[in-house]
Amino acid sequence: MDSESNESGVCGCCGPLRPRYKRLVDNIFPEDPKDGLSKSDMEKLTFYAVSAPEKLDRIGAYLAERLSRDVVRHRYGYVVIAMEALDQLLMACHSQSIKPFVESFLHMVAKLLESREPDLQVLGTNSFVKFANIEEDTPSYHRRYDFFVSQFSAMCHSTHEDPETRTRIRVAGIKGLQGVVRKTVNDELQAIIWEPQHMDKLIPSMLFNMQDADDLDRAGHPSTPSGSGQDGDENPAALAENCFRELLGRAAYGNMKNAVLPVLVHLDNHHLWDPNEFAVSCFRIIMFSIQAQHSHHVIQQVLTHLDGNNKSTPRVRAGIVQVLLETVAIAAKGSVGPTVLEVFNTLLKHLRMSVDMELGDGSRRNSNSSVSSVRGRESDERIVQNAIIQTIGFFGGNLPDYQRAEVMMFIMGKVPVYGTPCHTLDTVKIGPQGTKRIQTMLLSSLIMVTSGFKSKSMSAALPPPFLDPLFSISLMEDSELRQLVLEILHNIIDRHDNRAKLRGIRIIPNVAALKIKREKISKQDVAFMKKHGQQLYRHVYLGCKEEDNVHKNFELLFTTLAILTIELANEEVVIDLIRLSIALQEMALNNEENMPMSIRCGIMALVAAYLNFLSQMIPNPLFCQHVSKVIELRNLDALYLLPDHIFRDKCPLPESLDKDDRQLYFQTADLAECLAGPGYNVERLSIPYIPQVTDEDRLTRRKSFVDTVSLQVDIMSSSLPDKQSELAEEITFETLKKAIDTTGLEEQEREKRRQVMEKFQKAPFEEIAAHCESKANMLHDRLAQIFELTIRPPPSPSGVVSISAGHTQHPSVPVYEMKFPDLCVY
Repeated sequence: MDSESNESGVCGCCGPLRPRYKRLVDNIFPEDPKDGLSKSDMEKLTFYAVSAPEKLDRIGAYLAERLSRDVVRHRYGYVVIAMEALDQLLMACHSQSIKPFVESFLHMVAKLLESREPDLQVLGTNSFVKFANIEEDTPSYHRRYDFFVSQFSAMCHSTHEDPETRTRIRVAGIKGLQGVVRKTVNDELQAIIWEPQHMDKLIPSMLFNMQDADDLDRAGHPSTPSGSGQDGDENPAALAENCFRELLGRAAYGNMKNAVLPVLVHLDNHHLWDPNEFAVSCFRIIMFSIQAQHSHHVIQQVLTHLDGNNKSTPRVRAGIVQVLLETVAIAAKGSVGPTVLEVFNTLLKHLRMSVDMELGDGSRRNSNSSVSSVRGRESDERIVQNAIIQTIGFFGGNLPDYQRAEVMMFIMGKVPVYGTPCHTLDTVKIGPQGTKRIQTMLLSSLIMVTSGFKSKSMSAALPPPFLDPLFSISLMEDSELRQLVLEILHNIIDRHDNRAKLRGIRIIPNVAALKIKREKISKQDVAFMKKHGQQLYRHVYLGCKEEDNVHKNFELLFTTLAILTIELANEEVVIDLIRLSIALQEMALNNEENMPMSIRCGIMALVAAYLNFLSQMIPNPLFCQHVSKVIELRNLDALYLLPDHIFRDKCPLPESLDKDDRQLYFQTADLAECLAGPGYNVERLSIPYIPQVTDEDRLTRRKSFVDTVSLQVDIMSSSLPDKQSELAEEITFETLKKAIDTTGLEEQEREKRRQVMEKFQKAPFEEIAAHCESKANMLHDRLAQIFELTIRPPPSPSGVVSISAGHTQHPSVPVYEMKFPDLCVY
């Protein structure tokens, strides 16, 4: 047998004395390299290697020596033969001794990749890909692929002059990276491949080749198969995408950050956020390739990147937000993880920053910026804001109902409401205009979030922490905000999707033809209406008399009443809704608010449209006939009291509404007579509806009904002192006689007592509570006024005049000039 000492001592020129493995290796090389590898001699070498696996490392070392020599001498034909022999040996031998052979093999591949010849680089890459597809029985403890990652990444960025050669080198580089990925990602000992120094080379190389404009649409398609398809073998963009998908599909949770961060950096370096088509396609690929439970990690990375770009141009921020929209749209269908509220919190923070940048003093008072540049920046900020709102709404709209309810509460907690603290969205700097903008955008996002929301119980869908601030906004003196509030209520209350059938305020001739979907009201919803019904009626009542109401406001108010009837109305609620309608009619007729004629006619048309709808929803022919009769008379004599006419552009308005023409109006007595019978408590119809007074009036800087009446009384009493003194001086015998005679007073007292007893016997509990609450609120307001006039803050020795909460404090005096009470001095 040949020994190591004999091998080193024998002269290379003595062929018969050369080791057998060298002779077998030499025999596979023909005299003319064009003849190619000698198959018979290659079979002998393979048989010898399989029979004596301990010789594999020496065979590999000798082949590497010959290949290195041939590369230096530019004998590329023999180089090809040597690599072909190495490939066959590698595929044929699977044993423990293959490890040293692999080292020689990789050394030869590295030699080829280092050469400047494209053909040799491609040859070395192909051999490496074949090696990468071999599954080794045991892991390698010492093998590293740092060189191959760097070399293949450099080939992916090839700038060769010849386009075909450049494409070949790039394709080879991508295939090489794909081979590295396949060889390393499943090997726990090769986890170093996920470290930033390697990912920073792998990911940008793939993205660089995916930027081909011709393949952009294909790259963004989620159904593009991963793996190396036959059609894309010579297409760098297709190969790069397949490799990108394969890498992301194998990424574990701990490697997601290192895999996604290079993508964001690449998009920054190449200015690919504006326009952001490529960025969107990249993240669609990421979201469809990674495991579903890792989606929230990608969202977290994009949110962090958005925070890092808070001072970038508006279009860059809008591009990142739109990418986030695509990301959350895919993630919302699967597992989102713990980042749901964090997504909304970050987006709301950037919304506040965008409004601040648009309306803040800095952007407006910059003397170096022209008017056109300021307007351009404002329009760009609008793009950012719209993208944020769209993202909030789309993400929230795709969440499960239980998460959507939390998101609704979270967003409502961020809406600025006068009189309530709003820690996250500070509205001091942006002023009323910016506050209204944020309110409008957040309510618009709430409309998107609540769209399609179905809750079995209204008390769960509209809890007081959500309902109270929503109703507070509905009292704002802004028609657009009130419209948004009503649309949010429609989304939540309308659980059977009847809104589309009720669109447009009109006299519906046949409600049955609309095929309204309806279910019997549940006990939970009955309890909800008993608790919050008066609150709903109050906001409809107050919303009708706003002077800036337009056609859409009345349409939404009509839809609100109709949906309440469909979803939440039992016999008791029907009576309350009729009382509310009559109260609206009386408000328009009496006109104590000095409303414009268009608003008064609009309210009358709203009442007509709703009572027409209600009369066809309840099984009562007499009620339906009475409503139809009033509408017919209006068609003949008062078209301006019908919705089909008053809301036209050029509808003539009357100078006044004749209250004495009773046939044109709905009468309480006639309605009570029609509803007389089992089921309806018609005695309650005789009790006028009065809206309950709450703290919302103070929160929204609006005067309540009771406060307005009290204020008018105060003004009248204070403005007529002379007349009061004259009346007090005219004391005659008749006045004294009337004062002594108490029979009339006793009758008045008895009648008053009877009315109070009747009210407490017949009125609903909610109304009695509202009446008592209004008195308590009046007392509270009067006491507050008295305390404000009588109690002054103590003087301070600071010597500064300050103004706080709208009240001017008195000038302070030095301590030695203060006058203390005698009891405090000794």
